[in-house]
Amino acid sequence: MVDAAVRVADAEGVDAVSMRRLATELETGTTSLYRQLSGKEDLLELMVDHVYGECELPEQPSGDWRADLHLVATAGRRLMLRHSWLVSVLGSRPPIGPNALRHMDFALAAARGATDDATEACGLVDAVSSLVLGGVVNEVAEREAQRRTGQDEQQWRDTVGPYIQQVVESGRYPEITRRVLEATDRTHDQQFELGLGLLLDGIAMRIAAGQRA
Repeated sequence: MVDAAVRVADAEGVDAVSMRRLATELETGTTSLYRQLSGKEDLLELMVDHVYGECELPEQPSGDWRADLHLVATAGRRLMLRHSWLVSVLGSRPPIGPNALRHMDFALAAARGATDDATEACGLVDAVSSLVLGGVVNEVAEREAQRRTGQDEQQWRDTVGPYIQQVVESGRYPEITRRVLEATDRTHDQQFELGLGLLLDGIAMRIAAGQRA
């Protein structure tokens, strides 16, 4: 039942998942599904926990907090890109199924390598999670824009190119002009690694400052 719901969400988005649609996929009656689930919210919780079971994390952190938090971030990003509907579901309440709890427990144990303060460790994990979610939101939005317009990124650039040329020639936006003429665009993977590296650098500086205090 959960496998079928995840397949629908992966193919068509979470809004396509309903008890009626699930009954159709399983060739059964809707009433029989309600004997096992109270409704879509219960189904979503099961779906989220089901896909968290795919998360590629070891049983225990290595003890290197930076490597462990990097692993948490990359595993989470891969999971959300594989199941992009997670982006909208995880924006509300945190998942509390057993697979999701194992993922969170690993993340908190990784952060404990950086600080023994439980509140601080939660803050580090939240910061990493926010960076991952924000990056994936942008990637998913680009996928949706391509699906909606039928244009890939290069085709979109070609379309807006004449307008951007006007922006540059106007002289009104010097920093944007500098970006257009001098900056190199990063891939999503490169941008993710840059952002995560900056965040982890900041955590390292915070730890060092605390040790000196």
